[in-house]
Amino acid sequence: MRMRRGDEEELAALADGSIEPDRRAELEARIDASPMLVDRLAEQERAVALLRGAGDEVDAPAELRERLDAQRSARTVRTPRRLALGGIAVVAVAAAAIAVAVVASSGSHGTRFRAALGPTPLASGASGEATLTRTPSGWRIHLHATGLPRLAGDRFYEAWLRSSTGVLVPLGTFNEGENVTLWAGVSPASYKVLTVTRERADGNQASSGQKVLVGPVRTG
Repeated sequence: MRMRRGDEEELAALADGSIEPDRRAELEARIDASPMLVDRLAEQERAVALLRGAGDEVDAPAELRERLDAQRSARTVRTPRRLALGGIAVVAVAAAAIAVAVVASSGSHGTRFRAALGPTPLASGASGEATLTRTPSGWRIHLHATGLPRLAGDRFYEAWLRSSTGVLVPLGTFNEGENVTLWAGVSPASYKVLTVTRERADGNQASSGQKVLVGPVRTG
């Protein structure tokens, strides 16, 4: 599927949350059908996350935070609010440099995504939320879910990240949903749906398909 005129601007608007509601559904449907658009959107979201994370999600020293705020103000005056894909590499490099400086000062690795998880017919009373935080080892995922009965013995829950093409990546298993820590080796910028399934130790490593929680992953 080829890029249309105006796609770059709309992808940027979707990445930073400023897209008009009546355009969101159509654009997301086109993205789901196009690996190229998925990759372009992931680039936009990574740049937005870097720019936001560098100043907002890290407890930076006051002097460094003032410098970041000044750079943001200057950027707002000089350039349009939305990022153009043609300049995405320059923006990403600059944002990464700022993020490295913040990390060096504070010791944190702050890029975050969040997921609000809703119930399915298999667990109508369940709900949950997850925070995905980038670290040098991968993405640390903190999950808190309620309404899921404890599973034990050869039965357990398993969490997954799913891409727009349906590829599933396992995140780990657990018995009950309170205060669960999981890990991912893939970026939630590309794997944008988090699911929890009921599983049994039967020698089959594939998902059972018995979903009890599901929700989209969005930038924090």
